[in-house]
Amino acid sequence: MENKKKNNSIKIFFKKLPLQDILSSFLAILLAFLVGSFIIYFMDYSPIKAFSALFKGAFGDQRAIFNTIAMSIPLMFTGLAVAVGQQGGMLNIGAEGQLYIGAMGFVIFTLLFPNLPKIIMLPIGFFIGMLCGGLWGAIPGLLKAKKGINEVIVCIMLNYIATLFTSYLVNGPFKGEGMEAHTNPIPASAQINRYTSDSLLGNTIVIALITIVLIYIFLWKTNIGYKIRTVGKNRTAAEAAGINVTFIIILTMFICGAMSSLAGITEISGNIGRFRESFSPSYGFTGIAVSILGRNHPIAIIFTALLFGMLNAGSMYMSMTTSISTNITIVIQSLVIIFVAAPKLFSLIKTGKRVNI
Repeated sequence: MENKKKNNSIKIFFKKLPLQDILSSFLAILLAFLVGSFIIYFMDYSPIKAFSALFKGAFGDQRAIFNTIAMSIPLMFTGLAVAVGQQGGMLNIGAEGQLYIGAMGFVIFTLLFPNLPKIIMLPIGFFIGMLCGGLWGAIPGLLKAKKGINEVIVCIMLNYIATLFTSYLVNGPFKGEGMEAHTNPIPASAQINRYTSDSLLGNTIVIALITIVLIYIFLWKTNIGYKIRTVGKNRTAAEAAGINVTFIIILTMFICGAMSSLAGITEISGNIGRFRESFSPSYGFTGIAVSILGRNHPIAIIFTALLFGMLNAGSMYMSMTTSISTNITIVIQSLVIIFVAAPKLFSLIKTGKRVNI
């Protein structure tokens, strides 16, 4: 009986993530590495040596593995932020700005109340950071729901506003000691411990995995999650069914902002230790690629984020040992998305109809 229940659970999971999507994503990865190999070859380098160095840099020892996982954590959060939006029919490309606003909210709180014990500091700090990011994310949702303004345009503008606003704060009211544009260090009670002193990985991975499971349960096992997916599938039908579409759109984008903010909060709390100007290497934008490759499914995003984390971590070692620019990994990441999107793009060209990637 127990085995039957487990098998049923597995079947239910794969119904939500079709095997065809899994295979096409896997094929896209293989094709991207294949084309990347040709590019490296025509640059007069050995693809075998290059990818050997890449995988060694990502998985060569415990420290490398830990760093690979650590580099994938922010991408899990931003990938989730994009995926939730897609499930609700919204294209959230504002994760970068939401990340900065949420992280700044967290840092300001910890600096204003440095004497709080960790058991109080972290939960409240995370809550305030997520609230700030969520409210920032809700702005395009509100404008979309109330005025019909395209969320993509609003998200792009808010990304610029968020980065410039936080830049002003770290160069002005909250500037820390020294010449660099950063705040003072956050108190020890606001920091998440690392597993080893020579790696970046800490309990942030636990937070990421718990969040992913909760989002999966929320989207597929709750009434509100069902409404979000219904609005994402057919807004007109959702309205006809009596769903408050305006509320669902705003709520969806609020959740997107909260998820994005976790990327910045965990990066600062578990790694950097303070807010630095432009500390994000485009986590928000890379999250779009992570979500697309993971077919906007929370569980699949774990693996796609690890892939991108592997490329980022391994590229540094590859660059040092083979003199190949780390930009080759950006090329591979771009190729992955092209190959994922290609079938539906061809369908768009053939039918002349709008399709969702």
